[in-house]
Amino acid sequence: MCGYVAESVEGGSVAHEDLLAQIDACLDHEAENIGEQSSPGSRTQSNDAEERAGQVKIYTSGSFLDEREIPPKTRAAIAARFADRDRIVVESLPDFVAEGKIADFTEQGIETDIAVGLETATDRIRHDCVNKYFDFAEFERAAADAEAAGAGVKAYLLLKPPFLSESEAIDDMQRSVRRCSGVDGCHTVSMNPTNVQKYTMVEELYYNDGYRPPWLWSVAEVLDSTADRDVIVVSDPVGHGSDRGPHNCGECDDRVQRAIKDFNLRQDPSVFEQVSCDCELTWETVVERERSFSMPLVQ
Repeated sequence: MCGYVAESVEGGSVAHEDLLAQIDACLDHEAENIGEQSSPGSRTQSNDAEERAGQVKIYTSGSFLDEREIPPKTRAAIAARFADRDRIVVESLPDFVAEGKIADFTEQGIETDIAVGLETATDRIRHDCVNKYFDFAEFERAAADAEAAGAGVKAYLLLKPPFLSESEAIDDMQRSVRRCSGVDGCHTVSMNPTNVQKYTMVEELYYNDGYRPPWLWSVAEVLDSTADRDVIVVSDPVGHGSDRGPHNCGECDDRVQRAIKDFNLRQDPSVFEQVSCDCELTWETVVERERSFSMPLVQ
């Protein structure tokens, strides 16, 4: 389901100087925008340090802690550049997570989070539907190493990878959130509904009527039913309302999306009581009757 392989760098690595040039370009962009927001002599002008972003997220479409992607000296240099910020978030598969690597950031005094692409707490689904090689036990080990280094963990889950019916996908996410909430050091779960990306197996299934992205009602159902867990659960449906992204009937998609965003901020499941649509009955029928050997029941 992941189309990033089509955009990967040939050879799999980028030079140290080029990686730092990207970081510096971002810092320059930030400084320029701060300058635009406050002009000399303005009564609202404030110190530049107060205007800078307190939290930084480095997104590599890969594993920041994989030293084939980000060499140790580059990682240390990036940590030094952001030593005066409040928090930093980096992404990695669990097998690259090690206390010593994370220490580059935590020893600078930066609150650090490791975002791990777990996808599901069910090993069979992760192996056979997502095609990821590690077990849930490896995620638990990574969370323990992160906690030992003074960092936290954010788990990324994937709602409805291929070959799961709508009800199976919902059950899997509910079960996965519960298991993640029981892992020490895991404070946040981000549930990402699958969207149809180019040059993937999911796209081939989609064009042959073998896959439908999840309903937005399913996203709401998981968030609503897991709100009582001792973990922050959020979701940001990419491409919502489009045929290739998570969607309902087309009439209510924006309203349900707004409720999801509201839930992300407030963690209050009552927001979902404020949205309704006739298509909710269709979704309930799909959840009840769709089976993996005859899906999608409804496009």
